[in-house]
Amino acid sequence: MHGGGRAALLAALGALVIALQGCQYAEPEYQTRRQGDTAPSPVDAPRESVLGPGGLAILGGPEASEPDEGGGVAVNSYLWRASLDTISFMPLTSADPFGGVIITDWYSPPETRAERFKVTVYILGRDLRADGIRAAVFRQRRDNNGDWVDAAVKDKTALDLENAILTRARQLRIAGLR
Repeated sequence: MHGGGRAALLAALGALVIALQGCQYAEPEYQTRRQGDTAPSPVDAPRESVLGPGGLAILGGPEASEPDEGGGVAVNSYLWRASLDTISFMPLTSADPFGGVIITDWYSPPETRAERFKVTVYILGRDLRADGIRAAVFRQRRDNNGDWVDAAVKDKTALDLENAILTRARQLRIAGLR
């Protein structure tokens, strides 16, 4: 085997090892233990690896990170639910509860078919805080040829959306405390 072929083989094997290492984190972490449950959870079970106990620690492994504080949603659950509730009239393209990003598809209000909107909501952490949410609103209008062209959106539009989400999150939190 030539030097270039050997390097390519080693690179491919290295990529395979890294990919296999990443598989240990693919288990669903939304399985949490209920209060009073003493049975071990599948999440608590030791992980098996082709590379031995704990696998290969490249760029830090599970021991290098903080212990997980909870279940399935990696961002504030009130902000997550409030965001979904607030933009529920728009079709979703993507919703990532671990990354805290919600992306809608284009939506045309029935009263104005010549314009459409798209929203991206970013939930920035686990705390219910005013600075824990960001929204980006995109707008397009039809030109004379019938093509969609980008149009300006008032800064207040994104701020109003963020405030609506925060209001809904507070409502959900108060309802959850009763």
